[in-house]
Amino acid sequence: MAKKQIRKVDKPWGYELIWAETKDYVGKILHIEKGHRLSLQYHEVKEETIYLLSGKMLFLFEDEKGQMQEVELLPGEAHHIPTGRKHRMIATETCDVAEVSTPHLDDVVRLEDGYGRS
Repeated sequence: MAKKQIRKVDKPWGYELIWAETKDYVGKILHIEKGHRLSLQYHEVKEETIYLLSGKMLFLFEDEKGQMQEVELLPGEAHHIPTGRKHRMIATETCDVAEVSTPHLDDVVRLEDGYGRS
């Protein structure tokens, strides 16, 4: 086994640490600064599960009926995001989020973004 190089990707809301990347899956830590939010987005192929390590967030997600729901996530709570479902993370406290997903890193369809990205 080889020691894995961790890749840091700066984002306008904080950064990602990509600690696992294979042809089958990706593991990341998302560090989201308090008051920042990720884009309202969905994925055409990517499927992911998030686990809140620290902090507090509002998590917006599209349910199985196509309705947007909002829940507060606390440390130790997780949420699965199926392919095609809209979602957004809003940090009410600085957060660290573990994300495990399929390896489709560029599969992001942004519907709304506060940082001018398309």
